[in-house]
Amino acid sequence: MVSMLKNLKTKGVKWILLALLSHGFWTVSAFDKVENLRRSSDYITQQQTKKVTGTVTDEKGESLPGVNIVVKGTSVGVTTDFNGNFEINVPSDKTELVFSYIGFKDQVISVTQSRSGLKVILKEEVQQIEGTVVTALGIKRQEKALSYNVQQVKSDELTRVKDANFVNSLNGKVAGVNIQRSASGVGGATKVVMRGAKSIKGDNNVLYVVDGVPIGNQVNREGDGSGFGGRTSGEGISDFNSEDIESISVLTGPAAAALYGASAANGVIVINTKKGSEGKLKINVSSSVEFLNPLILPEFQNTYGNVKGNYTSWGDKLSTPSSYEPKDFFNTGRTYNNAVNLSVGNKQNQTFASASSVVSEGVVPNNNYHRYNMSIRNTSSFLDDKLQLDLSANYIRQYERNMVSFGTYFNPIVGAYLYPRGENFEQEKYFERYDLDLGYARQHWSPGDFGMDIQNPYWIAYRNVRPQVKDRYMFMGQLKYNILGNLNVATRFRLDNTYTETEDKRYASTINTFAGSKGRYSYSQGIFRQKYLDIIANYNTTFATDYTLTANVGSSFEEYDTKSRGYGGQLLLLPNKFTYNNIDPTKASPFESGGNSRKRNVAIFASTELGWKSKLFLTLTGRTDYPSQLVNSKEEQIFYPSAGLSAVVTEFLSEDTKARLNPYLSYFKIRGSYTEVGSPIPFTGLTPGTTTREIEGGSVKAFKYYPLADFKAERTRSYEVGINSKWLNNKLSLDLTLYHSNTYNQLLEAKLPETSGYDFMFVQAGNIENRGLEMALGYRQDWGAFNFATNFTATTNRNKIVRLASGVQNPFNPAETFDLRDIQVGRFRLREGGQIGDMYDNKQIKRNQYGYVDFTGGVLLDEVTEPYKLGTINPDWLLGWQGNVGYKNISLSFLFKARLGGEVISGTQQVLDRYGVSKASADARDLGYVQVGDFRVGPKAYYDAISNLNSYYTYSATNVRLQEVSLTYNFDTKKLGKNLSNLSISVIGNNLWMIYNKAPFDPELAASTGTLGQGYDYFMLPSLTSYGLSVKMGF
Repeated sequence: MVSMLKNLKTKGVKWILLALLSHGFWTVSAFDKVENLRRSSDYITQQQTKKVTGTVTDEKGESLPGVNIVVKGTSVGVTTDFNGNFEINVPSDKTELVFSYIGFKDQVISVTQSRSGLKVILKEEVQQIEGTVVTALGIKRQEKALSYNVQQVKSDELTRVKDANFVNSLNGKVAGVNIQRSASGVGGATKVVMRGAKSIKGDNNVLYVVDGVPIGNQVNREGDGSGFGGRTSGEGISDFNSEDIESISVLTGPAAAALYGASAANGVIVINTKKGSEGKLKINVSSSVEFLNPLILPEFQNTYGNVKGNYTSWGDKLSTPSSYEPKDFFNTGRTYNNAVNLSVGNKQNQTFASASSVVSEGVVPNNNYHRYNMSIRNTSSFLDDKLQLDLSANYIRQYERNMVSFGTYFNPIVGAYLYPRGENFEQEKYFERYDLDLGYARQHWSPGDFGMDIQNPYWIAYRNVRPQVKDRYMFMGQLKYNILGNLNVATRFRLDNTYTETEDKRYASTINTFAGSKGRYSYSQGIFRQKYLDIIANYNTTFATDYTLTANVGSSFEEYDTKSRGYGGQLLLLPNKFTYNNIDPTKASPFESGGNSRKRNVAIFASTELGWKSKLFLTLTGRTDYPSQLVNSKEEQIFYPSAGLSAVVTEFLSEDTKARLNPYLSYFKIRGSYTEVGSPIPFTGLTPGTTTREIEGGSVKAFKYYPLADFKAERTRSYEVGINSKWLNNKLSLDLTLYHSNTYNQLLEAKLPETSGYDFMFVQAGNIENRGLEMALGYRQDWGAFNFATNFTATTNRNKIVRLASGVQNPFNPAETFDLRDIQVGRFRLREGGQIGDMYDNKQIKRNQYGYVDFTGGVLLDEVTEPYKLGTINPDWLLGWQGNVGYKNISLSFLFKARLGGEVISGTQQVLDRYGVSKASADARDLGYVQVGDFRVGPKAYYDAISNLNSYYTYSATNVRLQEVSLTYNFDTKKLGKNLSNLSISVIGNNLWMIYNKAPFDPELAASTGTLGQGYDYFMLPSLTSYGLSVKMGF
């Protein structure tokens, strides 16, 4: 015994425990059913045992850590390590091992002699209580140990009704997430915000993590926030093939994502991709076709024409209603989605490969989106499975043409909507006429420019062409070495390179505002590079019978590098020859559409999870970032701590109490967590020694921002509490989460005087609060051949600007101070006590001294007033109801979604009314007047007066819709033959029915993914409804 104590210092507690075991003092039980250390009266010597080693996986080949393995009839047992490996000594008189794991059926394996390489596959329970989930840094954890809210979405939820951007398929299926698709159509970017907007100047979109590695979600937001034009394209995450995704974990709170540091303050979507499995070659093929049409269009009139030679439709009533309908301008779009993947492997080597294509023709003429994906992944093990190598490569080729989301310029729907109702639109389809004198075709557009530089919609579609080609290469690898059964070290790398080429071809006779007499051409190249590397040590152990410890420590390096270069100008010699040497050098200019941007971050992190009897879990994490944006500042590093506690209440109950509660309460867990995360300033070049100056028009510009040495990270402090429960023999589930967060050190922008040599300075102050509730309610029941499953989600968030800033000194004139308690950002205002997303106006119909409408001279006038609030773009509630009904081989899936509360503004309706093409303007003319107070106002005078007043065009954003439907028939596998393992055919639909909506457009459509790019429609392309057919088969 003395010799063992001498070894404590050098060999540790684990050695002492093993030594005690080998000397027959104690038997350690490492699973739930044994609740103490006990004196071993039946100690079994080495000669009396047989050694068994092996691996435990699920049916998909995924290793299961923490599986309990007990020798039946004894208290001898072990648990599997991180990789599902185990080693156990079985008494010679015992022949059965029992494998148990929450969420899976127990399995008994017979062992009559020593065995190595035993492979055990556990099958999931039909009604799963809780299993494992992939969390931060790709670490698998038991759901019961989590102290924060995590929601999982399986691959079939993403592929049942496909979207070119799979993120849209999450809409309505998870709580706590506000998802808005952009108006740019198929393949466009998606805005995803979890638990409310937290940052005024920073990015409020979530972080995406693929196989444990963060990815840069680059997105083009050209024209973001402008009413003149917006060209949004896809985003980095939209490049991924949904058929390559195995599952998604949605981490809505900062506590769940604290190990990712600054990038994860807004929540994380963790994507786990498919990999090969052991067994013979398996091939899966899927193919679908969908037809697209606009879901909601404004209400137009066709009974009143225009005054001859005038482009507005305020003329007399037509003897015969016009046959022109703006909806006829739109085509029926088509999207073809095809994918194939294969999986094959043996015990040491597994391979997964896939290829897919998305080919879409948009509803706007000459709008196209094509994407082609290829991927391969290989997983190998060496040195008796101690060394594991996981390598993958992806290539994506994407082509898009004329993706426009909103605005006046280069938007074909403006001319289509405003076309004078007394004219013949058919003639405008012949959008160009050949000019013999000039030798080329010129634009034909009979109404003129409408006073807004409007062109023929077909000319914009076919002669203002903006193609973009993107090539993306991704390489990822992981090398993991199992030093001991419960200790391993892993390193991962990721290289992600994206190359884009963008052209803008404007043909001769394009309106002079946009091109010269012979046309205009611009070309740009962009490069986006991401490098990522980390190393992590993982350790897990069981001690003192009842305690488990899981620990991770590591470091990471990541770098993002963006470059963009281009040139452009008016064409000089030959019309419509779009080459560099045909650009007029006197009117040409090189440009940087994104310039050079580089960000780098080095981090160290650690986490530990202490469990007691698989009932009570304490989790602690910490991470320190060293971001390049804070170099030369007083705080060059950011520390993020988090702590969480979870308790499985039902495990504390006695067996008698459990029996009395059965079948009502099956499982009940409470959890809580606190975390602090930070985000570095979103810009580079703001600290001393890093500022740069720009050149514009041949002259040096002033510095944009005044550098401050005391820049520090934007910091979010958050806590949450919640429950996870199962009822009625696990048929009913209820998960609730309450959260509260405050984000400090906001970046507020102050204008500096020109004499300072700078444009702006930033002030770090303010406090943005978010608090809310997330709820998920599920039910599943099988009755023989009939089955039913449903899930309901509800989310509410309250955003509040607690504090901004006042009395901020001008560094160039200390006597001058800035008051930043009322900040205008376009139609939005940030005010203390308000919300991020509050919309304001400062114009109203003029009133006299008594408060009545001023109708002096029979004219309505508007007047400038103090800014007043119109509403907020933030919803009160987000609801989703998903269901699946099946009978034998037929299944019906559906998803209803609702947004309750909030307001939106329609700038489109304002213009339609002013030009006399709206149904409202015709209804007023039919009546003869519009009643305003005590006065009857002529329709044209009325709409001329109110068309610049946002208050008259503010609508409720409440809407209810049928989001998804799928009717599937699965063919009997027994009748398919030996070569075909499965075959199904489905009728599918997306965004099919707007059940309730008062706005003249889809309120959930976003002009861009920026913080304040929502809630305002200015000739946005309409949201789309789709329906089609899908076929899936396996070999």
